[in-house]
Amino acid sequence: MSVICPLCRLPLAREPKAWRCEQGHSFDVAREGYVNLLPVQQKKSRDPGDDVRMVHARRAFLQAGHYRPLRDAVLAMLAPLKATRVLDIGCGEGDYTGAFPAVAGEVIGLDIARPAIRLAAKRYPAITWLVGSGAHLPLADASVDGVTNLFTQLHVAEMRRVLRPGGHVLVVTPAARHLWTLREQLFDVVQAHAPDKFRVGFETDFEAVTQQTVSVPLQLSQADLQHLLLMTPYAWKARPERREAMNAFAAFETEAAFSLLLFKRKPQ
Repeated sequence: MSVICPLCRLPLAREPKAWRCEQGHSFDVAREGYVNLLPVQQKKSRDPGDDVRMVHARRAFLQAGHYRPLRDAVLAMLAPLKATRVLDIGCGEGDYTGAFPAVAGEVIGLDIARPAIRLAAKRYPAITWLVGSGAHLPLADASVDGVTNLFTQLHVAEMRRVLRPGGHVLVVTPAARHLWTLREQLFDVVQAHAPDKFRVGFETDFEAVTQQTVSVPLQLSQADLQHLLLMTPYAWKARPERREAMNAFAAFETEAAFSLLLFKRKPQ
């Protein structure tokens, strides 16, 4: 059993209505099928992570297929690894994670936002869904052979801990000109993203295997545009008047660009 108690770090036994450890800590299985393994001492706010509006906006945008080429590229990169157990950290409402069983054995989706996990569990019941912290992963040492991290904070030491030697990490970040024309509308100064800036933190424990850039032209309706704004930090970083000016576009064209980097964990 790979999932462990977030309080005492002992293995959790799965029962239909609750997961329990030998110390007597118990975690209820929610009606939707997920388990909340985020204790209060690991929270920085009452309801951490994306709120309900952001979660539903992301689901609407992704289900419309706008980022489907990215999902396909992620699956193509994972398939040759033949992983028996994959952990998706920061899985959100599960659009990407929900496709992983096609290329992996057991799939675990983890996110700190309960509204996101609730939606994911309803739609993809065959996956193990956990509310938890990427900084304190509720998984045993060397218990997975694949980790994916799409657009979320990187906790390198924790990823290394849960990965078996020779296991892989796939990191997806915005490429340099991701949503460039959209950002031009929202901000006076637009800076290129730096998708490789985190690589220094990986050099000690991981070796780079491959890197790929995926670009996706977007033709967005006003509804699509509003969903995209809500699911990104742009909604609250931009000045209100710049944000409101986006309401005038009946349609909007931009380009999404992503950097996919695959790493392999070095031997002990």
